[in-house]
Amino acid sequence: MKQGFSALQSSTGMPIDGADILDFIACRARAHGERIACTDLAVNRDLTYRELDAEIARCANWLTGLLDEGARVAMLSRNSVDMLVVHFACARAGMIFQPLNWRLSGAEILALVRDAAPGILIYQAEFETAAQAAFTDAGIAHVVRGDRALADAIAAAPPATASRARNPDAPITLLYTSGTTGKPKGVIVTARNAWATAFNFATVNEVAPRDVLLCDMPLFHVAGLFGVARAALLMGATVLISDRFVPATALKLLSDQSRGITHYFAVPQMATVMLQDFSYAQSNLTRLKALVIGGAPLPKIVIERLLADGIPPIEGYGLSEAGTVFGMPFDRDTIAQRAGMCGVAAMLIEVRLVDADGRDVGEGRVGEIWLKGPSVTTGYWRQPETTEKAFQDGWFKTGDAACRDADGFYQIVDRWKDMYISGGENVYPAEIENVLAEHPAISEAAVVGVTDTQWGESGCAYIVTHAVLTADDVTRHCRERLAHYKVPKHVHFINLLPRTGSGKVKKDDLRRAFHETPKDS
Repeated sequence: MKQGFSALQSSTGMPIDGADILDFIACRARAHGERIACTDLAVNRDLTYRELDAEIARCANWLTGLLDEGARVAMLSRNSVDMLVVHFACARAGMIFQPLNWRLSGAEILALVRDAAPGILIYQAEFETAAQAAFTDAGIAHVVRGDRALADAIAAAPPATASRARNPDAPITLLYTSGTTGKPKGVIVTARNAWATAFNFATVNEVAPRDVLLCDMPLFHVAGLFGVARAALLMGATVLISDRFVPATALKLLSDQSRGITHYFAVPQMATVMLQDFSYAQSNLTRLKALVIGGAPLPKIVIERLLADGIPPIEGYGLSEAGTVFGMPFDRDTIAQRAGMCGVAAMLIEVRLVDADGRDVGEGRVGEIWLKGPSVTTGYWRQPETTEKAFQDGWFKTGDAACRDADGFYQIVDRWKDMYISGGENVYPAEIENVLAEHPAISEAAVVGVTDTQWGESGCAYIVTHAVLTADDVTRHCRERLAHYKVPKHVHFINLLPRTGSGKVKKDDLRRAFHETPKDS
């Protein structure tokens, strides 16, 4: 089954490559310039659409005076309005924005900088040590340290943006993958990709011009930058930029009626932590149009609790290489009946589910998700072989496994690569993790397939608890709910699951940990 933008585009004539469409900030500034576009919560700073447009213009002019077209602009910063300004300025100036993951070590940041070879590095003083290693060892020509230096440079630039022809298929951003499967790759995001990604997020999540979106997802991540922030600005809404996620702070903001927040994006880990926070009981999130969930499936028990509390959890699915792909409709009955599913395909995306031989699978059968559409990346930065392997006949192979029901609703089964075969049976760790999440003493769990001399592979569960629990308790819980071959053979209790900057569990790290410390604990 294919879902897609082709029919929509041919029937509506919707342009997605015109200058006004791609540079929608300028368009919004003309249409309703006095409306608040964004608020930087860390410094209590509002920018109207007209002010944001003017600041982007100055920033683009400043960059044009320093660098050639196509240059990379690296930025190491917590979330801020400045990041949005530099991002949009790069697109206007014909340059490529490289937001760096500040959670990485200095060595990891240096590797990303060497890969992209930026002409300038802009960083907050908080990240002085990592930044110094990067610009010293990578030989970056221009360095801007601290918020004030960037603000002064932008303020000193002329107000009119230098004219550069904008190719809709030229790269405007490099998003480095979170590295759950090895070395991070620079995902190329073109102007067309960026527009379509924001459009898909906005339409799937019903973002309207008067809505208010809170963003504390990192702006080095596709959900923060191209989902929440860009979607809000595309639709003429307001985005509140928070520099970091703190559960109590997020709950306070979401409960503040004067803020009028309508949408909030969270990965399952964030949602779970907020539910466990002491201030949750005093909060009121019922005014939210949507608590948008992405990054991983939300356990059914958490969905049921949120619905009982009057909060609509809108599960979806997306990835750096394609942005928003699936999303649940805004209907509480549908959410309750299809708990654990991630919805239907977005407008500007085509979807196939295929088997290991590249053949389409039918309803109810598991297949790998293949994608095509204007939001899908053109490839990986300076990695032609990796890019070639990622595509087949124009379709991007996601590496994620899913199934689809008769009504076109999708359910993510697991990473295609995370599936393991035990005694000839396919086992999907996500199914086991959902069962483990139902145990009242388990906070978090991750399951990986490991080598087994008898069965070929077996499951190893890594578990974080908030109460006393034994391996026998875990095994008993699973045996009551799962087929025998799905019950983890090994159980390890740990204090914290290793995660990427976007909240995904680093399962490769867990597999290595098993072989380094194979005894069950």
